[in-house]
Amino acid sequence: MIALVNLPNTQPIPNPLREQPDFALPAGVAAQIEELITHYPRKRSASLMLLHAVQGQFGYISRQAVEWIAAKLELQPIAVYELVTFYPMLHSQPVGKYHLRICRTLSCALGGSYALHEFFCKRLGLDAQAHGPQTTADGRYTVEFVECLAGCGAAPVMMCNDAFHEGVTEQKAEAMLRECK
Repeated sequence: MIALVNLPNTQPIPNPLREQPDFALPAGVAAQIEELITHYPRKRSASLMLLHAVQGQFGYISRQAVEWIAAKLELQPIAVYELVTFYPMLHSQPVGKYHLRICRTLSCALGGSYALHEFFCKRLGLDAQAHGPQTTADGRYTVEFVECLAGCGAAPVMMCNDAFHEGVTEQKAEAMLRECK
C-alpha cells in the first residue's frame, strides 16, 4: 500500500492552460459566440462552431485561440486542438489567398492526384516531397494534400478555396491558376 504524504509548505502548481490566454475577438464575434454556446446542451458540443467562428474571423486558429476556446468551453486545450488537427477544413496556420486542397486517398491516388500535387508544387515553387500544407513566399497560394473529399467517382478531385473540382487534369489545373491571378 502506498501512503500519501502531505508535504509542508507546498504550493499548488498553477495550471497556465486554465488561465485566459492573450487572445481577443471583436465584440460582435464574441457576442455571437456567447449566444451560439446557448444552443447546445453541453458547452463541449459547440466546439466546432466556435472553431469555425474564430477561423472565419482570423483565417486560421492559433494556439492562443485554441486555449481561449478551451477555457470558454471549460475543456482542456487538447480537446480543442485534436479537432483542429483532425478536420482538414480547420487550419492551425495562415493559408494563402488560394487554398488548393488535393485529395490523396485511394481513388484519387489511382486517378493521378500525386502527379497533380507535384504539378501544383512545381508550378508554384514548392517542395512536392514536403509533408503538410505549404504556402508560397508571397502568401498567395497554399497547396495541401488532404484525405477524402468525397468525389471518388470523378478522381482526381480537389478544392480551390470552397470550389470543388472533379476530374482535374494538368490543363484544368493550369486554367485554375490563371483564374486565380
